[in-house]
Amino acid sequence: MACRISELVVDAHDPDRLATFWCEVLGYVELGREDDGSVEIGPPGVGFGGAQPTLVFNAGRDRRPGKLPLHIDVNATDRDQDAELDRLLALGAVTVDIGQTGQESWHVLADPEGNEFCLLRTRLKPL
Repeated sequence: MACRISELVVDAHDPDRLATFWCEVLGYVELGREDDGSVEIGPPGVGFGGAQPTLVFNAGRDRRPGKLPLHIDVNATDRDQDAELDRLLALGAVTVDIGQTGQESWHVLADPEGNEFCLLRTRLKPL
């Protein structure tokens, strides 16, 4: 295994409302908030990097054509981020420019059908 799904990121008109709803549905707790209004929820006592992915609700400002309101974040499990990026590109992923500054700790990619996903820096333990 080389990657794990660590987060599901959902564009939302009301991140607070969706976070509250999904906390109740899944028995999750709020893990954190960002200045941009995004809310991350996950299993209590585990948080990011556990066996279950966390959910991040972003304020859905970016309604570009072709952008899904959900994207997957993955983390390498058996190699560093650069090696995993090389592996994903060799498998057919392509880099995507969505206006990054170059200072981000993640890479924005698209699968062979153009669905965007992010490769995060943190290396996770395999399950």
